[in-house]
Amino acid sequence: MADKKIMFDFLQDLSNNNSKEWMDENRARYQMAKDIWLEEIDLILTRLAKHDPYFIQFQPKQTISRINNNRRFDKSKPLYKDYFNCMPMNREDRYAKIAIAAGVSWSFLGGGLHMPEKEQLEKMRQAVDYDGEVLKEIVNEPKFKAFFGGLSEDKNALKTAPRGYAKDHPHVDLLRRKSFTATVDLSPELVQSEHFVDHVEEAYLLLQPFNEYIETAITF
Repeated sequence: MADKKIMFDFLQDLSNNNSKEWMDENRARYQMAKDIWLEEIDLILTRLAKHDPYFIQFQPKQTISRINNNRRFDKSKPLYKDYFNCMPMNREDRYAKIAIAAGVSWSFLGGGLHMPEKEQLEKMRQAVDYDGEVLKEIVNEPKFKAFFGGLSEDKNALKTAPRGYAKDHPHVDLLRRKSFTATVDLSPELVQSEHFVDHVEEAYLLLQPFNEYIETAITF
């Protein structure tokens, strides 16, 4: 198995020298680090495919984003990302069954519905209105809670109930949300360990009921 420390050493150096000149001089190191990450993704996809044939369709390189598109949404950011990611999704998919980032400034593992379009968000709210107690049971299940801490904080949540819903709705805390995700931070040591694929598998299995709720809600 490739040494993932090589990948993190590269990302740390990139973070300290984030420029096109440095990247041009270290193109071989970048390719080596990227290949190490793609090898890890291959192991992850193979493991997850045992539980869901959805993952069979992906090649590792199809699940990553370009490292040089860091300014796509914010021109003030550094030129290059100092992390690698993995998000197996098709164009028509509206939520992530699993999402991973591994790097210097950002390392996490999770899944769910992040900032969906208006139609999908309204469908989620309709589902919450109908049986929000089911979603709360899922995210408060002891093993899920211990692993993810429940739902991730939503900094874009509304201050009050969305239009059409009562302010005293029993699930107003969920209705105010604009994202429904569950994530957990990752340490570099965990990502570099030989047990990382096991950790991703555990996360995916815990996310399955959550993902199934989202799937049912937005395809209804």
